[in-house]
Amino acid sequence: MIKRNIPNFITMLNLFSGSIALVFAFNDNLFLTAWFLAFAAIFDFFDGMLARLLHVKSPLGVQLDSLADMVSFGLVPGAIMFQLMETCETAPYFYFFELNLWSFAAFLIPVFSALRLAKFNIDERQTESFIGVPTPANALLFASLPLVLSQAQESDFTSIVGLIKNYWYLLALTVVFSGLMVSEIHLFSLKFKSLGWNQNAAKYILIVLAIVLFILLKFISIPLIIVIYILLSLIYKPKTT
Repeated sequence: MIKRNIPNFITMLNLFSGSIALVFAFNDNLFLTAWFLAFAAIFDFFDGMLARLLHVKSPLGVQLDSLADMVSFGLVPGAIMFQLMETCETAPYFYFFELNLWSFAAFLIPVFSALRLAKFNIDERQTESFIGVPTPANALLFASLPLVLSQAQESDFTSIVGLIKNYWYLLALTVVFSGLMVSEIHLFSLKFKSLGWNQNAAKYILIVLAIVLFILLKFISIPLIIVIYILLSLIYKPKTT
């Protein structure tokens, strides 16, 4: 009984971390929001791994995982983008109850995340790879933006600061990646069934590049790593079953 529920407990830690991240997001502490979303992503990785190792995968676990992901990787990145858009001086203005309605475009992220998760649960082609950008990868991209902004401000990277403070850039990013989540692009997963190069070339390349880029660029590397992940998937074209 305990063994069967260990992965579900880890999944609930994902949801708990996402809930805390959401509180920090709406209190405009995006730095801590990003870190708690990162914790949620770690728990999300380990719940599936433990379920496979313990041979306790269950329909309940699948549904619970999607519900947790909807909060942590759907609603939280939407809240992050909402707060970033609210601070953009380049945004058009249409205020309602002291809120700029243009900022609500950020909630395209949870809307399309819900659609992505629902499609994933009923799509039997996605057992070994993904069709569309996974919600955790999408969420990490958006969660990295406050960290990138902080690093860019400290390092005086004015071009990067200008991008993240530009409403139209944030809107374009929101629309593009919302679309990518429900697209038919095939992307590889980071699950290893063997250690051979031929079966895992794209994974090894991604891991090595991710480590090198993070050492060199720190948080600025995260959006680049997500883009490289998509490009490698397009090059290596993983098969779906």
